[in-house]
Amino acid sequence: MKPRNILHLLSLLFFSSIILPHEGHAQKKTNILWISVEDLSPRLAAYGDSTVSTPHIDRLAKEGVVYEHVYTTAGVCSPARNAIITGRYQTSNSGHNMRTLGNTYPEKTGLPKSYNSVPPQEVKCFPEYLRAEGYYTSNNVKTDYQFEAPVTVWDEVSETADWRKRSKNQPFFTVINFTTTHESQVWKRDKNPLRVNPTTVPVPPYYPDNEIIRHDIARHYSNISELDDQVGEVLKKLEEDDLLEKTIIFFWTDHGDGLPFYKREVYKRGLHIPLIIRHPNKTMAGTRNADMISAIDFGPTVLSLAGILTPSQMHGRAFLGQHKGERRNYIFGARDRVDSEYDRVRSVMNKKYQYIRNFYPQRPLYMNVEYRKQQPIMREILRLYEAGELNQKQALWFKETKAKEELYDLELDPFQLNNIVHEKESKAVLQELRFQMDKWLIETNDLGRVPEKELIKMMWNGNDSPPVTANPTAEIMEGKLFINCKTRGASIGYREKGTDKWEVYTKPISAHKPLEIIAHRIGYEPSKTVTFR
Repeated sequence: MKPRNILHLLSLLFFSSIILPHEGHAQKKTNILWISVEDLSPRLAAYGDSTVSTPHIDRLAKEGVVYEHVYTTAGVCSPARNAIITGRYQTSNSGHNMRTLGNTYPEKTGLPKSYNSVPPQEVKCFPEYLRAEGYYTSNNVKTDYQFEAPVTVWDEVSETADWRKRSKNQPFFTVINFTTTHESQVWKRDKNPLRVNPTTVPVPPYYPDNEIIRHDIARHYSNISELDDQVGEVLKKLEEDDLLEKTIIFFWTDHGDGLPFYKREVYKRGLHIPLIIRHPNKTMAGTRNADMISAIDFGPTVLSLAGILTPSQMHGRAFLGQHKGERRNYIFGARDRVDSEYDRVRSVMNKKYQYIRNFYPQRPLYMNVEYRKQQPIMREILRLYEAGELNQKQALWFKETKAKEELYDLELDPFQLNNIVHEKESKAVLQELRFQMDKWLIETNDLGRVPEKELIKMMWNGNDSPPVTANPTAEIMEGKLFINCKTRGASIGYREKGTDKWEVYTKPISAHKPLEIIAHRIGYEPSKTVTFR
């Protein structure tokens, strides 16, 4: 896996505790588990695709709710997860670029590994709100890229982090992230036995159909089967701990498939993801939900289930819990810089149509991303293109320029091969979606218009390196300890000196022993640890 920014990594895994309201009964605390998966479209039996057997995910669907119209805000990991973990559009956070400063790896830029794209305005990650309410939060990170998580965000971050280390009966919020279906696993798991016959896999019309193409598609489906085994292990562990019926389970992915012309795109296939939610005691088991949901709604929904109002800076809307918001009529998405390739594309869709605006129509649709060329399927597509052996549909990806606007009827043209933007019958819906796009760009302060170097200056207050979070200060008034930090957006953590457990500071506290205090704004360097006696 390539390294990703910290907002991406922070969003990899969560478990949380929630408060579920029951009519006529006192509120009852329960737990929340996120099973986060990488690079996977709804290629599951619950969504009508039974190419490969997934009995454990099928179980979640049979015992839970299947959400049919769920979309991420980007077709690639870091921007999508930036939005998920903040509950805001990445284009408002200046987290829309995948990589930054013209380099692929942070270590090649001279930046600290904690560097990430953070907004010029104040934004806090929603796990902080849960920790502040006393929930045990654990982030089970499985990645080759090591980083220092702010102490105010997670109780523990590691490959072994889970709910078992919490205090007895303490509600929890945990995220477990599986990379099994990540695009890299198409070549990294190539020696693993295939679990599906390549001759039976579906091949979309924009792919050539040959043995190499089918093999990699079959490899992706086989990886889904291996993922299902891992989901089964998680469910077994919950049952062993007598927690299955005390935990709300979210199963979701960060964006669409890691296969070519899916990942990194804002077409529906790059944004459409599965979301399955299993409630304790199989509440609403076997039902389906057709509401339009954006992945930025996940955080507000967890907070709502925990009895917490959606923070004012979040664009997301809760779709469950005490503070459930209005239903969505539109879903928005974005594509910007990806590794070495620059672009700016924005998308809005309703259930029937998708409108796409290309801000750089003079640039090709295909992004020449070197990382992707490690997939045999990508190399084979490029070989056939260069040999002139792709048909019209298969060569669509390689047009030298893009249309300024695109409009697709998702019901009649599910593969989005026919741009109907100039058809007379499309005029009314085109005007509607244009208006919604213009409104969204203004209301959310889309920062894709700002050159990258200027964004860096904004994030770092005009400096050439990340600012250092101001040291926290403390004073005693009326028998309580008041802690402050001058850095806007910083979180403050404290612990008794000599102990390991950090707490999130939210209000004045009683302090009878020496305390260690630290402040950290994500994207900045942390403050020094200050001892208060």
